[in-house]
Amino acid sequence: MMANTSNQQNLRVAADWWVRLRDAKAGEHTTERWLAWIDEDDAHLAAFERITELAARLGSLGEVSHAALLAEFAPATGSRRWWPLSAAAAAALLVAGGYLGWSMLGRSPAAQLYATPIAAQSEITLDDGSRVALGGATRLTARFSRSHREVELAEGEAYFEVAHNASRPFVVHAGKLRIEDIGTAFDVRRTGDRVTISMAEGRVRIVDSASGEGRGLEAVAGQAVSYDPAHPALNVTATDPAQAAAWRYARLEFDNEPLSVVVANINRYRAHPVRIADTGLQSMTFTGTVKTNAIDDWLQALPQVLPLTVSEVGGQTVLSDARGRHGAS
Repeated sequence: MMANTSNQQNLRVAADWWVRLRDAKAGEHTTERWLAWIDEDDAHLAAFERITELAARLGSLGEVSHAALLAEFAPATGSRRWWPLSAAAAAALLVAGGYLGWSMLGRSPAAQLYATPIAAQSEITLDDGSRVALGGATRLTARFSRSHREVELAEGEAYFEVAHNASRPFVVHAGKLRIEDIGTAFDVRRTGDRVTISMAEGRVRIVDSASGEGRGLEAVAGQAVSYDPAHPALNVTATDPAQAAAWRYARLEFDNEPLSVVVANINRYRAHPVRIADTGLQSMTFTGTVKTNAIDDWLQALPQVLPLTVSEVGGQTVLSDARGRHGAS
């Protein structure tokens, strides 16, 4: 009896998390709290998986509510075998809500949320067969309907191998950019509103939605396109298609990029964050490779490349201007 009561309580909490994670106002803090709850007990993950499966079934009938989830599971007494994923696996990939498709009443398709913690990678297959690799500390939302496939990269980096369907466009939104697949494999990295697209195969159409004219261009394999909101123009450079997603092999590649961008991306792979103490350092540019399994070695060597010092302060690694010109960051 005690075990059954515990199971029911876990299902109630899981249903609550399912609803909260689908809320449009849910942010990174909500995700972090969900992951902490999952990590407390293997039974929490099993409960959440049951809720997710039920939501997928109910989704074909109409809108899924918290009450509907509880009505199904609160009185549950039967046992069932579930795929034994570990809590660590759950932390590596968050699937909140599952794909609910579109309802017969024409409601908007529900979002499918994926997220990875710091220093983790994961590979997923979307409902259309497209494959996506997620880098560390990445959040991505997919929303599919009969006629459209929309994906939003909220932060981090993702490599897409798109299942082409001319009648059902695949679009990635990253900051102010709209990236439409035209039969492609490509990488998208978002750092705040700065976005870089690296082409591995095929071509995409990229549009700056912030511009009144909707300026855009087509990029093909062997090209990289970068967008900086401080200089609102799409910059195209040549790149090695084989390096489009070098991060999948523990290499972060940077080409004349501001140190602020470099540090932000390194922090997606380092438990103890790096902080730039002086604003004068942020715009300094860096070109090179940082191995995610040797970030500390890179930090030790960085003062030989840029005029800065590296120190440890309060659990953070701090970069300070070695030239004595300091500014509050």
